[in-house]
Amino acid sequence: MRLTVLGKSPSWEDAGGACSGYLLEQQGHAVLLECGNGVFAKLRLYRDYRTVSAVVVSHFHGDHVLDLVPFSYALTYSPRRRPDEQRPRLLAPPRTRERLRTIASTFEDPELVERAFDIVEYAPDGEFRLGPFLFRTRSVPHFTDTFALAVNSQDQAETGSETRFVFGADCGPSRELVEFARGASVLMLEATLIEPEAPDPGRRRGHLTPREAGEHAQAAGVERLVLTHISDEVDPAWARAEAEAAFAGEVVVAHEGLVIDLV
Repeated sequence: MRLTVLGKSPSWEDAGGACSGYLLEQQGHAVLLECGNGVFAKLRLYRDYRTVSAVVVSHFHGDHVLDLVPFSYALTYSPRRRPDEQRPRLLAPPRTRERLRTIASTFEDPELVERAFDIVEYAPDGEFRLGPFLFRTRSVPHFTDTFALAVNSQDQAETGSETRFVFGADCGPSRELVEFARGASVLMLEATLIEPEAPDPGRRRGHLTPREAGEHAQAAGVERLVLTHISDEVDPAWARAEAEAAFAGEVVVAHEGLVIDLV
């Protein structure tokens, strides 16, 4: 199982970059995890988009879903698209279908994404299979319904092997995420903030600092931590040092084109 970082920016893109987008590949199967601003163009640098069997999104914020629009246009109108080809699946949280219609309505085509993708709204704290991949979901604290995702290959799941990869999505401090990620080989966590968000009565926190990401990785006992959702305006050496101050394992700061073999 291989993971390629297509985009790692927070809600504003790096110069020449893209927001959240990660390509999972195994045995010829390809699944796109997140599809934020700029990700579709980055995907095309690595793979024919027609060979992507599914897209999985963690929550419905623009920096994780907006490039579903150009992806849908390509699937619908590209001269290389045969009308009888099977639609890729789109696995997403509850109410995604309704929200996608709202976005597509601004293009005067409310059903644009529904025509291009076979949309399946996954169950909170559930699981689903996509080709050789087994996904599990777990709710995490953010400003909208958001789900961390754990991924194993099917053969690993059948043999009871430890989880290979956990994606924390966008989240504030979370004991539930620590338990969900326990013992994972690779934990990818957002590291958006320089300092913790100030307490706001009635509103939970929705992001982590690099040091907090390190604390979560240490508590979960994972092997490797990948920091993502971090701006190019943040010094990556500083972010890595902050995480290393709290985590005894390997720390990697994500960059576009980073390839991680999840063996």
